[in-house]
Amino acid sequence: MTSMPETTQTRARGWRALGDEPRFLVLLPGLFWAGNAIVARSISAEIPPVALAFWRWTAAALLIAPLAWPYLRRDLPIMARRWPAMLVLTAFGIAIFNTLLYKAAQTTTALNIVMLQTTMPLVVVVASFLFFRQAVTWRQAVAIVISMAGALILISHGDPAVLAHLDFTTGDLWMLAAIVSYAIYTALLRLRPDVHGLSFACVTFAGGALMLLPIYIGETLLVRPMPVSATSILAIGYVALFASVLAYLAFNRVVALLGANTAGLAVHLVPVFGTLLAVLLLGESLHAYHGFGIGLIAFGLWLATRKAAG
Repeated sequence: MTSMPETTQTRARGWRALGDEPRFLVLLPGLFWAGNAIVARSISAEIPPVALAFWRWTAAALLIAPLAWPYLRRDLPIMARRWPAMLVLTAFGIAIFNTLLYKAAQTTTALNIVMLQTTMPLVVVVASFLFFRQAVTWRQAVAIVISMAGALILISHGDPAVLAHLDFTTGDLWMLAAIVSYAIYTALLRLRPDVHGLSFACVTFAGGALMLLPIYIGETLLVRPMPVSATSILAIGYVALFASVLAYLAFNRVVALLGANTAGLAVHLVPVFGTLLAVLLLGESLHAYHGFGIGLIAFGLWLATRKAAG
C-alpha cells in the first residue's frame, strides 16, 4: 500500500490546523454574511423570500453531500437517535432564521439588517443563560461591548445621528425575530450530536429545505413563483456556497472551539467586511472612523478569543 506523498500530507495537516484555529475561522462567517444581507436586499423585488431560502438550502445540501457522503453512513444512526435536538437545530438555525431574514429584506434596508444583527451576541448570551444558566464572563462582556461599539461606529459612519434617524419598518421586526432564532440555534449547538461537521451540515441543510418545501409550494401557487434568470441563479449560488456551506461550517466549528457566547461576536465582522468590500469593489474611500471602528472590533475579538485560543 503506497503512502500519501509528503507534500500532500503536509497540505492535509495544514488544512486540519486551520480547521482548529478559531481566530481564522471566525473571519469567514462575517465575510460571507456581509454579502448575504446585500444580496437579500438587492434581489428582494425579484425572488420571493421563501423561494430564496428553499433553494439556498437545497443547493447547499447538494453541494456538501459529496464531501459528507463518506461520513454519513456512520453518523446517520447517531443523528437519528438524537432526532429531537436535530429537529430543533434545523428549525431555528436553517429553516426559520434565513427565511425571516429574507422576509425582512422585503421591507427594510441592508443597513438596518446589519445594524440589528449587531445585537445578536447579546441575544446569544441571554439564550445561553436561559437554557443552560451559562453566565457571561467579564472578558466576554467587555469584548461584546467593545466590539458592538466598533460595529455601530462603522454602520453610522462615525455619526451617532445616523442611528437616531434610522427609519424602522415591519421588516425590522422580522429581522429581530430572525436574530432570536439564530441566537437560540447558537446556544443550543452544544446539544449537537458528536458527528462529523460535514454530516451535521448536510443533514441540517437538507432538513431545512424539507421543512420549507410546503411553504415554498404555497408561496409559488398563491403569491408568485421564483423567476429563473441569471440574477436568481447567481444569487442562489452565492448564498448556497458562501453564506451557507462555508460560513456555517466555520461558525459551527467556532462554537465548538470557543463556546456560543464568544462565537456570537462573529456577526460584528459583517460591517467590517461590508466596509472593506465597498472600498475594494465600489471604490469608496476609507475614513478615520473606519479605522477606529474596525480597531475596536478587532480588539474585542482578540480579547474574547485570546485565552480560549491559547
